[in-house]
Amino acid sequence: MTRAQYLFLSFLSLDLVAFAVVLQQVGYQGISFLPCPLCILQRVGYLDIVITCFFAAGIPRFRKLFHGLAILAAGYGVAVAGHHVWLLSHPGESCGIDPLEIWINQFQLANGLPWLFKADGLCSAQLPAILGLQVPEWSLLWFGLILLVLAITFFKKTKQ
Repeated sequence: MTRAQYLFLSFLSLDLVAFAVVLQQVGYQGISFLPCPLCILQRVGYLDIVITCFFAAGIPRFRKLFHGLAILAAGYGVAVAGHHVWLLSHPGESCGIDPLEIWINQFQLANGLPWLFKADGLCSAQLPAILGLQVPEWSLLWFGLILLVLAITFFKKTKQ
């Protein structure tokens, strides 16, 4: 991948986190989208992609290492978002207010940046769909696309 492609993936992932924060702060159709523990873990996955792709763009010598770490972050995101989608399709199940939420909210990042990292919502909450999909479904789609692009380009010859 080229430097510009890494930067594109980095800014795309950052934009997806920014969109999630806007949904949380402003809402959609009059409803605030409070992040649940799985939402926060997905934000961490996107921010990992932001950081690793940014470093891949800026440090050509370690590009393959950062590319591999970005693949791991995208795979992590697919797993978390996939579990979240599964919870939405099984209304009887819920992560609810569980030890995961308490654990996440005790991190220094949750205390320092509560608007970004504090979990306040329920994982099984049925919020309004955006263009026909729930937010975790959109997240799974984006993580899947990013993972696919990163996996396909990992073995291609890189351009400096």
